[in-house]
Amino acid sequence: MRDTRRLRLPRLSVRSLPGLLAALLLPLGLLTPAAAAVSTQDTTAAADPVRIMPLGDSITGSPGCWRALLWNRLRDAGHTGIDFVGTLPPQGCGIAHDGDNEGHGGELVTNVASQGLLPARLAATRPDIVVMHFGTNDVWSNIPPERILAAYDTLLAQMRQSNPDIRVLVAQLIPMAPATCAACAQRVVDLNARIPAWAAGAHTSRSPVVVVDQWTGFDTATDTYDGVHPDASGDEKIAARWFPALAAQLESTPGDPGDPGDPGDPGDPTLTCTASFRSVSVWQGGYQAEVTVRNTSAAPVRGWTVTLRPADGARVTQVWNGALKTAADGTATIADAGWNGALAPGAGTAFGLIATTTGSAAPAATADCAAAPAS
Repeated sequence: MRDTRRLRLPRLSVRSLPGLLAALLLPLGLLTPAAAAVSTQDTTAAADPVRIMPLGDSITGSPGCWRALLWNRLRDAGHTGIDFVGTLPPQGCGIAHDGDNEGHGGELVTNVASQGLLPARLAATRPDIVVMHFGTNDVWSNIPPERILAAYDTLLAQMRQSNPDIRVLVAQLIPMAPATCAACAQRVVDLNARIPAWAAGAHTSRSPVVVVDQWTGFDTATDTYDGVHPDASGDEKIAARWFPALAAQLESTPGDPGDPGDPGDPGDPTLTCTASFRSVSVWQGGYQAEVTVRNTSAAPVRGWTVTLRPADGARVTQVWNGALKTAADGTATIADAGWNGALAPGAGTAFGLIATTTGSAAPAATADCAAAPAS
């Protein structure tokens, strides 16, 4: 992080004036107890922002304009006590934001792990939260998912050594369709399918690991400029997916008795699931697809429901391994079939479907998932 951040104008905002007046009045004995309390509170808030490290490769840092959108969205929502940190400076975007980041173009997460590159970066920036979208270059290099997840293990251990209370948001990667790698699209799907189980095994109440689905609803044809790197539309989608997960972390303190997933919580933990759409085959006037449902919670679920919105006017006409209801606008709601509704943390299942189409566009759909708690 650049030392110049300590000179930023927002630190001299109107909210900081009570602290300045306190310093001036203290020698004169004119500081009231109430003023002293305000001074202490504001000084602490200014001195201890939540330090957030965006971690990854060129999708995060070159220029990674979703960071600018996310920063401003958080600030607009009232999260002003934040500090994006990283050893790399801002790289453009034309939007005022805190641009420090750890998005190194071309880096492989497996190389960062094997070469021990992260500890020095952590020591220089001391993050409280890591927002990680990492592994695209590994997928491109045909590195198998188990090696990528082993690198995640190494990085997470290093993060926790730096800060035992660190919170990690890990992305299921955005899709890939580079012209030079026909197999990359399926490789991303294969890796993403294993990330929730990895996260469930790595999660603790003190140092949560939260999966953020960046894959579903992201279209390489419209949301990237080269099949890999996000364009303006893609940046908007990435920021929109990070925002609720990051805002939730900013509003909670890990390890509190009331935190979701804490063994001391008498209520139900927060339950989440993801639904990932994949085209299987295409013909004139229709296609077959598969949707993978995965429990991304730290607790079991007893049932799930997927809301599927096919693109380009397609209509779901048949489903197997699920119960289908279709609305007038074409939105399909698929509930579990009973036997496949119960999912342990990190576990997944899938259902198949047939859809009719009127155009020639490639099959696509947005999918949202809702989970029911185990009884």
